Formats: sequence, C-alpha cells, structure tokens
Amino acid sequence: MSNAATVSRSLRTKVLSFLQELGKTFMFPVSTLAFMGILVGLGSSVTSEAMIEKLPFLGNDIIQFIFSFMNTVGGFGFTYLPVMFAMAIPFGMCKRNKGVGAISAFAGYVAMNLSINFLLNYRGELADAASMKIAGQNMVLGIQSIEMGVLGGIIVGLIVYLLQEKFQDIRLPDAFSFFGGIRFIPIVSVLVLGLVGLVVPFTWPVLQSGIEALGNGIQGAGIFGPFLYGLGVLLLKPFGMHHILLALVRFTEAGGTQVVDGKPISGALNIFYAQLNAGEAISHQATAFLSQGFMPTFMFGLPAICLAIYLTAYKKNRPGIKGILISAVLVAVVTGISEPTEFLFLFLAPGLYLFHSVMSGAALMVMSLIGVNIGNTDGGILDWLIFGIMQGNETKWYLLIPVGIIWFAVYFFVFRWYILKHNLETPGREKEEEVTLADGVTAKPKTFTKGNGIYDPGIILDALGGSANVTSLDNCVTRLRLQLKDKSLMDKATLKKAGALAIVELDDHNVQVVIGAQVQTVKNGIEEIMVSPA
Repeated sequence: MSNAATVSRSLRTKVLSFLQELGKTFMFPVSTLAFMGILVGLGSSVTSEAMIEKLPFLGNDIIQFIFSFMNTVGGFGFTYLPVMFAMAIPFGMCKRNKGVGAISAFAGYVAMNLSINFLLNYRGELADAASMKIAGQNMVLGIQSIEMGVLGGIIVGLIVYLLQEKFQDIRLPDAFSFFGGIRFIPIVSVLVLGLVGLVVPFTWPVLQSGIEALGNGIQGAGIFGPFLYGLGVLLLKPFGMHHILLALVRFTEAGGTQVVDGKPISGALNIFYAQLNAGEAISHQATAFLSQGFMPTFMFGLPAICLAIYLTAYKKNRPGIKGILISAVLVAVVTGISEPTEFLFLFLAPGLYLFHSVMSGAALMVMSLIGVNIGNTDGGILDWLIFGIMQGNETKWYLLIPVGIIWFAVYFFVFRWYILKHNLETPGREKEEEVTLADGVTAKPKTFTKGNGIYDPGIILDALGGSANVTSLDNCVTRLRLQLKDKSLMDKATLKKAGALAIVELDDHNVQVVIGAQVQTVKNGIEEIMVSPA
C-alpha cells in the first residue's frame, strides 16, 4: 500500500472516529430532553381543558398545581438546550478534565452571545421586542443575540474541546503561572469565543441558508422525506453517527420551520413541544419525523426478530439465550434503544440489516401517510401512552396496532426464513467449541451465564488484553469505546461469551465493544479494576 493510501485511510479513520465521538455526546442533552418531554407530556395532557372535560376530577386545584409544575419544570430542557449541547461536547469528548471543559463551554457560550450583542448594538442592529423574531434574534440566557439554536451550542462545544486538548497542559511564565494548566481553559475559551461572536453576524446567514436548503430538500421529498430520514438513521447507526442526523432534523431548520404562538420555531421536535406547551394543534409535518415512525419497528419489529432468533436456536441452547433476548426486547419496547437487538445480526447478515433499514424507513412513511400524530424522541411504549393515548384520539394512536401487527409478521417470517436458509450462527446456533487441556483431553469451554461471567468486568478486561493494553476507555448508550495498545491481544471469543454483542474494529487501535443496556455498569467496573492499586 502506498504512503498516500495509508495517509488517506488514516485520515478517514480519524474523521470517522471524531464523528462517532461527536454523535455520542449528543446523547447527554437528548436523554435529559427525553425525560423532560415525558414531564411536559403528562403535564400538558392533564391540564388540558379537553382532559378535564372527560375526567372532571382532574380539575382539582392540587392536581392542577402538581401537573402544571411538572409542565413548567419539563420545559427546562427546551429553553436551555443549546447551552446543554455546548457543555456536553467537551464533557463527552475530552479524555481528561471533563468538568473543566463543561464549565469553559458555559463561559464561552455566554461570552459569544455577549459579543454578538455588543456588535449588533454597535451597528445599531438590535431589534425591538416586536420585531426581534423577524430579525432572527432572540433572548439567550437574558442576552439579546442571534438565534442560532442547537447549532450555536455545537459550535461552542467543538471550539472549547479543541482548545482544551491543545492548552490544558500549557505552562506560562512564572509571573502568570497561576493562570496556567486547566485554569487557562476557561480564560482562552472566553477570549476565543468572544472573537467568534464578532464574526457570527457576518457568517451565520450562510450556514443558516445551507441548513434551510437541507430542510427544503427533506420537506420537498413529500411522503418520501420520512422514508429517507428513517433509512438514513438506520444506515448511519452501525457507525455511531445517527445522532448527528437525528439532531439536525429535531433541532434545526432541517426539520422544518413553523410559527407557533406567534414565534417562528425550527426543528421537528422543537415545533412539537412548542405546540404542546401552547395548546395548539400538533403539526403532522413535525411528528412525521418523530416517535410515531419508529414505533412499528421498536415495539413490534425488534421483538419479532428476537422471537425468530429464539425459535431458530437449538432447543438445548434456548435457556442460555432467553435472558439476553428478553433484555433486548424490553429495552427496545420501553426506551426505544434498538442496538442490543440489531447487533445480534448486523455483522452476521448485512443483508438482513439492509432489510431492517428499509422497513424502518417504510414505518415512518406509513405512519405519516395514515395521519398518526405522536411526537417525542423514543418511539417506545411510554411515548405511545403519554403522547398518543393521553393526548386523545386526535393523535390516531390506535392505528399503531394494525400497522404493528403487520410489521411483527413481516419481520418474524423474513428473519426466521433467512436464518434457517443461510444457517446463520445467531445466538443459540453457534458451533460448539472444544478446548484442549494440558493432558491432551478435549472438553467443552466454560458456559457463561448471567451472574457467572456475563457482563463480568474482570473477564472483559482480561479479554481486552488487561489494564496495560487499554489506553483509553469510554462508553455511549450501548458500546464500550476503547483504544488498545495491541489489538491482537484481544480475545474476541471470550468477549462474546461474556456478553459482547459485537466487536467493531475501526483501525489498529480504536475498538468498540457492543454490550447493550449494561454498558455503563461494565465500564464502571472496568475503571474500578484499572485504578485499583492491586
């Protein structure tokens, strides 16, 4: 391989790794937002006049106080979402001093908006309250600034991350040494982002036009817009970059712009929550890209896959795989996390994953075509109950049931047929392995069961080559993200027996081990072992 090809491959790997890390950080604010959304959904449904008319006892002052409070607190996530993104990026991406990065991002975010306000005021371009929205301005943390939304927070977070990686170990002359090291990070962040704020009024319109063009393309695709969006999310998921597309559609002009309560709101999820809070009719154009489209897949398709895997497993192996399949089903149906099921077959049968991607896109298209109106982020049973049933029949929540039954049947028969036809080694169908003992006698390897090897941090760390082989350890929702000194020391067979659904090798050192819902516990356990003096 030529030097140019090697450099190109290395660059692609670095870009891919960077985008994966960036996408992972989006889960911090989005997971908070998902819970806050539940509070808003419960609060808005119980305090609505329609609900009180149906159930008069809900008009009780104490009940109304409690649920109005929930609605108010839940709105926190949407008011301060941009600054949450700004803080989450350095907190998630920095290898050291994560807290310093988060504090510096907050300081830098405020400094950038103060700088924007200064320049707008200097140029006489600060709009009055009546025309502020028309001028593309808004109050940000009490500062009148340009409305940049989540993208503004992402820009700040990325800049602070780069500054911290470069300057966190800086040594200044003795007279200024107090301001060196990590103390320098918030200082340089404020200075740099203050300068960035002077540039934003000139450059923001160009970036905004690009996002609007993307949004016009998605919206202009008509009913195929949700299909392409769903297909894109699934195809990006194996690379860990689907959160970027999700964020663009949920929080920026790519998800559409509508006037809610007299104010222009951009982003499908932002539009949905604004309408929910304002008591306005929910926009079908916005919910087409939200929970409703993922429900047939998460609540029906993924359980059908697990059932097909279970029934095609050898009978003697079914008790051993029952736990992991039930766990995968519960996580998908309740929280809308699909990776624990998807990684059971992704690397064994890419063709099945392509089928799954097309079906997921089709689910968004079908739910939009039949007029379902259910919002939020997860696509699980909680969203169906809170944002579907509790919001009234106008959401057409009941149409999920016939669509879901069809999705369940199609998924089950296709997966069962494909597994048997191609003799896939899905869980419970693996070839039996034998190990040779010291005296030459062969024996079956140790059986891993829940509580006896499965998700055991010590076994997993040993299978990664031990503490000395792990140079970096992090995790996202379902995966351990690692840098290893020597990838060849990794014992993939033991990792899979210990609960790993898949091992993704990005390059010679960067590896991802897909664990599933237990990943945080596993990561914490590995960290405890690594820092232990013993």
